[in-house]
Amino acid sequence: MTKETYAKITGAMRRNAKLTKLLNILNKVLTYLIFAAYPAMLVYLLIKDRERLTIAVAVPAVSFVLLSVFRRVIDLPRPYEVFEMPPVIPKNTKGKSFPSRHVFCVAIIGVTALYAFPELPVIGIIILVIAVLMAVLRVFSGVHFPRDVIAGFLCGVIMGAAGCLITFKG
Repeated sequence: MTKETYAKITGAMRRNAKLTKLLNILNKVLTYLIFAAYPAMLVYLLIKDRERLTIAVAVPAVSFVLLSVFRRVIDLPRPYEVFEMPPVIPKNTKGKSFPSRHVFCVAIIGVTALYAFPELPVIGIIILVIAVLMAVLRVFSGVHFPRDVIAGFLCGVIMGAAGCLITFKG
């Protein structure tokens, strides 16, 4: 991505205060929605199926740690660092851009939901759609490059599917 492309992607948001506000609100709402939905899923599993609960906690937790270590080692800069332009949403983290951990978390929670609730696949599908929306928002807000969110999504889906396939018995 070039500086011109970055400026073009984030420019509409920067020039329009209403769009900037909407982007900030959507980013927060989607983030809080998932971080409320996941514990709700776990509480349900605590009541209904403790074996699935253990897996629904372990797979995302182990994957999160592995991704975080990888991200710290790779330590790629964020668009606002590379192009010296402020992001649209408040953010001042240096490095650790690749892969996007926000998108990863939502994607792995979505995949885990597909396995934890096979009778209600719509839950996992909705969460995966939210992961895609989050990916778009993170790029348009200038805090991640497209490669960061694509990698975050793919890592979440692949690690979630692999972990769940290995551990869920049915």
